Amino acid sequence: MVNRVYIQASKASSLGKVIVATDNTRIYDEVITHGGLAMMTAENHRSGTERCSEIVAKLAASGDKYDVAINIQGDEPFIDPEQIDQVAALFANPVIKLATLVKEIKTNDELLSPNVVKVVLGKDKKALYFSRQPIPYLRGLLQTEWIKYLVFYKHIGIYAYRTETLAEIVKLPFGKLEEAESLEQLRWIENDFSLYTQVTDFESIAIDTPEDLKNYQHPKVR
Repeated sequence: MVNRVYIQASKASSLGKVIVATDNTRIYDEVITHGGLAMMTAENHRSGTERCSEIVAKLAASGDKYDVAINIQGDEPFIDPEQIDQVAALFANPVIKLATLVKEIKTNDELLSPNVVKVVLGKDKKALYFSRQPIPYLRGLLQTEWIKYLVFYKHIGIYAYRTETLAEIVKLPFGKLEEAESLEQLRWIENDFSLYTQVTDFESIAIDTPEDLKNYQHPKVR
């Protein structure tokens, strides 16, 4: 699984280096055995963001500095390298410090599922809020009709950070919004960090169990 993600990420033209960050020696050994790069991290990280921050700091301390770090989830073997390049391209704008991807929701099942994180965008594609609930609320219409009247977006779980911003956000205390929804990006928004988005047409499929692999139709992967 992890090696498949590593191979896909390595195809992204925007990345200078791909590293598997883990606190698990089995994962580390597996990646190294297959010729990949891996680094061990502390065991007490609460999120992938914190794990990325530790790796960025270690690299910088050794003189290997980067402007942007992209957090790619290790449970998404079907990630398309173009997705990675899409989010990386946002940093051509010097205003952008944090970025992620979103995709249009096509079905009511997605819209109503608490496992699908919804996001409301501003005109500049800045994320205004994330929620496990369908947002915004369409007053006067049945929920099953909402998708016919408004474009809803779901969050695709890939984050990109300017490295100096990454060092700042991992120091932020947990907020009430994050605690309520169990979404770390709400901590950043609550502390006035702008999170910009890019709309993608690529689906993101997480494989967390053997059953997930059986239930999903494999998309074509370049």
